[in-house]
Amino acid sequence: MEMEQAPRGIDPTVPSAARIYDYLLGGKDNFAVDRAAAEKLLEITPNVREGVRENRRFLKQAVLLMAERGIHQFLDIGAGLPTQENVHQVALSAAPDSRIVYIDNDPIVLTHGRALLADNEQTIVLDGDMRTPEAILDDPQVTAHLDFTKPVGLLMLSVLHFVPDQAEAERIVATLRDRLVPGSALAITHLTSGDLDEKQVEEGQAVYARADTGLPTPRTHAQVLRFFDGFDLLRPGLVPTRRWLDDELALPPLPGVDGYAGVGIRTDAR
Repeated sequence: MEMEQAPRGIDPTVPSAARIYDYLLGGKDNFAVDRAAAEKLLEITPNVREGVRENRRFLKQAVLLMAERGIHQFLDIGAGLPTQENVHQVALSAAPDSRIVYIDNDPIVLTHGRALLADNEQTIVLDGDMRTPEAILDDPQVTAHLDFTKPVGLLMLSVLHFVPDQAEAERIVATLRDRLVPGSALAITHLTSGDLDEKQVEEGQAVYARADTGLPTPRTHAQVLRFFDGFDLLRPGLVPTRRWLDDELALPPLPGVDGYAGVGIRTDAR
């Protein structure tokens, strides 16, 4: 994507978390500044590309798991740029009556997503910010597309670490959780520092200093586990993403940055 082709209102000299992620996945919807930022991350922790690919594999498996449990509605917050095996592609292949809402606040994500899905009446792409979950839940387009009296699959993949304050992150998830009926599901992936030292973490955060997403904040297992309050975790629980994907193989963690992954089912009475 050349600088002169940037959509109106987008500064191609400012990096975007969504476009950095797109580059690491092998996508083409990114600018030079995003590629430079991604390459800097790779210098700090070369396994970051493998990490984002594992995150994409987790998305597919989590959606299939939800569909197998009869969930045919999906709310993907922080959806990112369209690429292969998005939520709508996985969900509709497993359950053709599925309905999907993508939420993001990146202008390029919104532009590309809406163009790609213009003819897909079962999937909509809306402007929203996870920091205001009430606004997402009360958006008339969301409530017209999803029936919150029935189970919903909520996906928050690689987004909560952009909310540095633990209490605020817990409030966001709790607000969304409380709108979900029993049988609904929550899928989360979240950054952890792995074996990086404090200096390396700070160097990684500095890559995002000019982006408007906030600094990625690694969390401990106990901190991420708090997001699943009110949910029963499915096997293998909240574990490193590699183990969630290949639990029986007991794969060792890769050196460098790491992430936790988990899927929970809401079972408490309302």
